[in-house]
Amino acid sequence: MANMQVRKGRVLALLLIVFTAAFLWAGGSMFLRSSVPKLDILPVDTAETVSGFKNAWVRIHRVIFLKNAVDAKLDKKSYVRLSDIPLAMQQAIIAVEDSRFYQHTGFDVEGILRAVLVNMQTGAYAEGGSTITQQLIKNLFLSQERTLGRKVEEFVLAIGIELQYSKEEILEMYLNTIYFGSGAYGIGQASAIYFGKPPFHLNLAECAMLAGLPNAPSLTSPYVNFAAAKERQAIVLGAMSRNGYIGPSQAQEAKLTPILLAK
Repeated sequence: MANMQVRKGRVLALLLIVFTAAFLWAGGSMFLRSSVPKLDILPVDTAETVSGFKNAWVRIHRVIFLKNAVDAKLDKKSYVRLSDIPLAMQQAIIAVEDSRFYQHTGFDVEGILRAVLVNMQTGAYAEGGSTITQQLIKNLFLSQERTLGRKVEEFVLAIGIELQYSKEEILEMYLNTIYFGSGAYGIGQASAIYFGKPPFHLNLAECAMLAGLPNAPSLTSPYVNFAAAKERQAIVLGAMSRNGYIGPSQAQEAKLTPILLAK
């Protein structure tokens, strides 16, 4: 009963956010300005206004019919189920990108603060501040622009994803949409392009190397800079060790495991 009340509260909060965001996206600020009497009437760009309302409707429709929108964006041809992705790969990506993945509900202030501290201590980008859910939203729908409207949209969609999908489904979708460099989108393509095999057969060393690529895929691809890829691999293995997924000896053994690339 308590869980049901909590869930209802979350849904109500989501609806409030949706309607507030919808008002702003649909030109709410313009409406507020137009409701104030003015001495000088300026001409309104009708085409721009219509375009703004059209974009607002697309965003609102995406929130309301989120599962349909997500399904339309997923590449089913190379999609890999979580059961066919090694546990080591799942743990590696969680450790380095979002170590509190199973604790937060889409946004993680504590995780952002911790990531900043860890990165300052290590002197490298060891952990990310955005959650896996936020990154999934960006991969599926959003541009790289940094505006208040885009952040509101990201917030609304992240909560919607968390309410409608399990953590396992979110992780599965994330691993199938993230860019790993060298033209590889998703774990299926990455495993084939870099190691010439399906994800199920990846070892710990290979999983850690792949998990390190999304941070800067064009720069750390082992085909572009093998040394940089190895450095990222070591960072991932360190994060896995800190989070208790593997022991220090396993991390060291994986660092020394030869990497045999497909090309």
